Amino acid sequence: MQNPHAINADLHCHSTVSDGMLPPRDVAARAHAGGVAFWALTDHDEVGGQAEACAAAEALGMRYVPGVEISVTWAGQTVHIVGLQIDPACPALVQGLAATRSGRAARAQDIGEALAAVGIEGAYEGALRYVGNPDLISRTHFARWLVDQGRCKTIGDVFGEYLGEGRPGYVGHRWARLSDAIGWIRAAGGIPVMAHPGRYNYTQVQHDALFDEFKQLGGAAVEVVTGSHTPDQYRRYVDVAHHYGLLGSRGSDFHGPGEGRVELGSLPPLPSSVTPVWHDW
Repeated sequence: MQNPHAINADLHCHSTVSDGMLPPRDVAARAHAGGVAFWALTDHDEVGGQAEACAAAEALGMRYVPGVEISVTWAGQTVHIVGLQIDPACPALVQGLAATRSGRAARAQDIGEALAAVGIEGAYEGALRYVGNPDLISRTHFARWLVDQGRCKTIGDVFGEYLGEGRPGYVGHRWARLSDAIGWIRAAGGIPVMAHPGRYNYTQVQHDALFDEFKQLGGAAVEVVTGSHTPDQYRRYVDVAHHYGLLGSRGSDFHGPGEGRVELGSLPPLPSSVTPVWHDW
């Protein structure tokens, strides 16, 4: 039996069904080219790409893992919970995701108005040109437009100058509750995973309270090796996994060529001291 730590698993990425740049079949092809063996498409608050992703992965000989990434509001900030091995047709999940998506269109129009107020006209219409699914318009679509307009060099710069919290184009949104997201994933037979926790701007007390609640509600795993974590954070979240009895996950959080720090399949292995979420698959 193959050592689970030697499996190249990439269990977090996005397609045009949410805020990625490529359709699911092309993300599958890129994952395969990167040597991925276990692959999950985890679009934001949407499972509409699952059938295409699964068919493409299986045609390429990859093990497909049905997935989703659910947006949660916790202590005034947005937290993401990945669900792996879900049933994409589960009514509780499908209905919950639809409710979570429902506020995005109005929020996007508010972002456009906020940017117009600081002299950037046409941002909403511009962002729509980058949207594969209008129900899932997001700040990333505005960021791509602003980069192409020459306002900033990178998407990260856009968030730092215009779209991050406290910046002129930031508009908050009330997402699902943590209990909702974990409940929907569990109802769909899935595994709730705390996504890229090193990105969240919480105090240590808040951080610990988030993981306490996550574990109490049925959270089962944490992303240890991700596209947005540093090597120090890999080690930190191995310790968190041990402390809370969580499995470790791994994923690039790929959105498009050249947009992230790492390519599909190119992350370092999950540290051997943590049990992979895929250990018994």
